[in-house]
Amino acid sequence: MSKKSSRVDLACQALRQAIIEQALPPGTKLPEDELGMRFGMSRTLVREVLAQLQSEGLVDAPPRRTATTARPTLDQAKEIFETRRMLEREVVRLVIARWQPRFGAELEGHVRAEEAARQAGEARVSIRLAGEFHTRLGEMAGNTLIRRYLGEVVSRCSLILALYGRPHSADCAVNEHREIVAALRAGNADAAIRIMDHHLGSVEQRALLDGDSAAGFDLGAVLSRYSEALAASGSTKVARLPKPKALPKSKARGKR
Repeated sequence: MSKKSSRVDLACQALRQAIIEQALPPGTKLPEDELGMRFGMSRTLVREVLAQLQSEGLVDAPPRRTATTARPTLDQAKEIFETRRMLEREVVRLVIARWQPRFGAELEGHVRAEEAARQAGEARVSIRLAGEFHTRLGEMAGNTLIRRYLGEVVSRCSLILALYGRPHSADCAVNEHREIVAALRAGNADAAIRIMDHHLGSVEQRALLDGDSAAGFDLGAVLSRYSEALAASGSTKVARLPKPKALPKSKARGKR
């Protein structure tokens, strides 16, 4: 990986994680100069980062205007949850069809990490891990497109919760995730889907409130904290969505 790609990837990861953990509230301005200074990159590379996050629905970057973290409307939020429910039901079916013992061990380990974050009172980590439980299921489903789409809607749901929702309930998330794992282990698709629907219904009910929970914060401090943490860990795997495959040149010419 080139230094350029590494810097872009790190910036994408840091911003994505900050948005998912609700450290950057919806509507936060993301000035190119500030991002460039914090991540040590040119405006050209910053625009590449913003374009990637815009494609994931996490950033609004209109031409000739300062980019912001996305602010979904209530109607858009409802559509996102409708889409998520459909995807998660199919994920449950696919995971059961492909079930391997290691899936259970991985999911139970993830739930233990959620429990540890809850007990430590680490709310932002708990929010991220709750979403990653679902993206892990998407990975186990074995369908690249479903994994990509599910990852996107889970990330967008974090934005919705930050904008409209009540505080994250770690207790409910951990307990319901345990129940989902138990149903998957038993190969009971109907039970797993029923639990998943109830779980997502609770999240949606908490999310779709007509309010705005954004609070004051220091953009520079948030960017520094996330970029330094990821750089120190060497991680490029935090809630990452696969990039769309490039079209073959012949097809790309035909679409112009």
